[in-house]
Amino acid sequence: MLDIGFLELLIIAVVGLLVLGPERLPRAARTTGMWVGKIKRTVSGMQREISAQLEADDLRQKLDSQQKKLDDSLQKAKQDVESLADTPSQQARQVERRAADASARLDDALETVRESPKADASAPDSESKKDGTPQ
Repeated sequence: MLDIGFLELLIIAVVGLLVLGPERLPRAARTTGMWVGKIKRTVSGMQREISAQLEADDLRQKLDSQQKKLDDSLQKAKQDVESLADTPSQQARQVERRAADASARLDDALETVRESPKADASAPDSESKKDGTPQ
């Protein structure tokens, strides 16, 4: 706090003795000591409070950064899980589309096959009717 050496204290004590006298000097020294003690305790308390506030701010910043990292990790995990969940459903949709396309093609082919004998059967009948010869 104050950089006072032994020589300075001795000079202050001699001046105090000359100014106050031997009767009031002990009481003045005791009062001065009490005030210096109160000032030291007050300054020490302020230093502790400031240190605690700085430490609390530092911890708050660390906590916020860890919370942000955790939120980012959870968001990434959520996206990964959703993409994994979407992948089977997308594959299932693709399989369903393929099955529907294949079914439609089979239906078309079956319809074509069904119509084909009717067309083939009706074509010779019309020719035989034209020729007049039964088949």
